Amino acid sequence: MALRVLGVDPGLTRCGVGVLDAGTGRAAHLVDVGVVRTAAGDPIDRRLLAISRGLEHVIELHSPDVIAIERVFAQDNTPTVMGTAQVSGIAILLAAQRSIPVAMHTPSEVKAAVTGNGRADKKQIQSMLVRLLGLPGPPRPADAADALAIALTQLWRGPGPVRLDASGGARTSAQSVWAEAERSTRRARESSTSRF
Repeated sequence: MALRVLGVDPGLTRCGVGVLDAGTGRAAHLVDVGVVRTAAGDPIDRRLLAISRGLEHVIELHSPDVIAIERVFAQDNTPTVMGTAQVSGIAILLAAQRSIPVAMHTPSEVKAAVTGNGRADKKQIQSMLVRLLGLPGPPRPADAADALAIALTQLWRGPGPVRLDASGGARTSAQSVWAEAERSTRRARESSTSRF
């Protein structure tokens, strides 16, 4: 079974989600892409609950092997950083509850992985995603494209036991067996706990 990565571009108004399966070599296949939205005028507790439910739905629907999240970085806009950090925490918590490994990637790491340039702009990233994933056009809004770029970064450069090999090739059969065992255990645990 192919390695499946859920990329999360955390945001309070639009939280991007992108799911990719590893192909052979450096190939990747699109499974799903979109955003979880909340209204800016809603209370923060309702917004975080809506994002939690949306992310939980995507995780349950696609059963990712790893969740890759954009790492919060410092900027002048404190409310934006706070919202991003809160949504990141939700994604990390949901992963931990399901024993799904989490990886964090900075924006410059993502840009370098996808375009070869750590200072690439969003248009360059979207253009590369279209080419690399064979898409008819860039995913909209930009948060969705960013989530795919984060997932692709994890497929190509991600650390940990469920990753592509160092050359970007397919996992070994032992890695595949390990990942499938982890996935089966996680699903069995979720099935047994959901009955109560």
